[in-house]
Amino acid sequence: MSSATTTEATTARRFSGWMPDGVTSRVRALAWWVFATQVLIVATGGAVRLTGSGLGCDTWPKCTDESFVNNPAMGIHSYIEFGNRTLFFLLEIVAILAVIAVWRFRKQRRDLFWLTVVPALSVFIQAIIGGITVLTGLNPYVVGLHFLSSVVLVMLAALLVLRVYSGPGPRRLSVSAPLLQTVWLAGIFGFVAVVLGILTTGSGPHAGDGGAARNGLDSEALQTVHAVAAYGTLLFTAVTVFLARSERAYRVARWAGWSIVVMIAQIIVGVLQARMALPPILVGIHMVLACLLAAGLFLALVETRQRVAPVTERA
Repeated sequence: MSSATTTEATTARRFSGWMPDGVTSRVRALAWWVFATQVLIVATGGAVRLTGSGLGCDTWPKCTDESFVNNPAMGIHSYIEFGNRTLFFLLEIVAILAVIAVWRFRKQRRDLFWLTVVPALSVFIQAIIGGITVLTGLNPYVVGLHFLSSVVLVMLAALLVLRVYSGPGPRRLSVSAPLLQTVWLAGIFGFVAVVLGILTTGSGPHAGDGGAARNGLDSEALQTVHAVAAYGTLLFTAVTVFLARSERAYRVARWAGWSIVVMIAQIIVGVLQARMALPPILVGIHMVLACLLAAGLFLALVETRQRVAPVTERA
């Protein structure tokens, strides 16, 4: 055997040895990194929009007609937009590392495998939607779709974090019908609130670029309906906590309680931004909190089904 072949075999063994054969602290750390990068891309995407840098790179996939990177003559907006595009590479690297980390035990933990594959593939989908956003001159509905897809990815990343702390196996409904219905109502109202928030932002001043079109909807009317949906979400989530604690469904209560904390912060930020003429920093915080709220409500719904322990475990 040649030295080159021996080196390759040694490298392959070391790489295989790096790949865990079960959930370890390394797998859990990567799950948290997947979640953190998904939230971070929302924050930086908001920064692009709220600083008017949406067309800092005026074409796609290149930043200019001649180059993939920006140049100093294009100004600060090009750095902000190009920085957000570059962050997708970090997100993809983290997602690929997560896939590799669960590869050896993917058959035993198919849930973890698919929850790592989705963010790895979603980078390309997000890049395409982002490209369409630029090529359509920041169409507010495409921008909204871009954000909504990010919300879904944050929810799935949160589920990945949850699942690396639980065992494999089938799950069954473990709460009463009234509690399940209340959790669903909280989730539905939360989804409506997020969509109305997207439409409200699409009708307001933060277009992402001075020349970008708005959706033409009545901002004040949307703000009112959005607030009603938000308070409805708060009401049903509070009822969820009450019912969950009475049934000792503490995992559901935990995530519903977390959602209430986020909602209170959301309401405070929402009132402040309305009274202060929508300062960009508050709008950006509102966007990130919306993702965290969606994740919390989603996990509360997920926890209505608990894992059925194998017979050997119960024994």
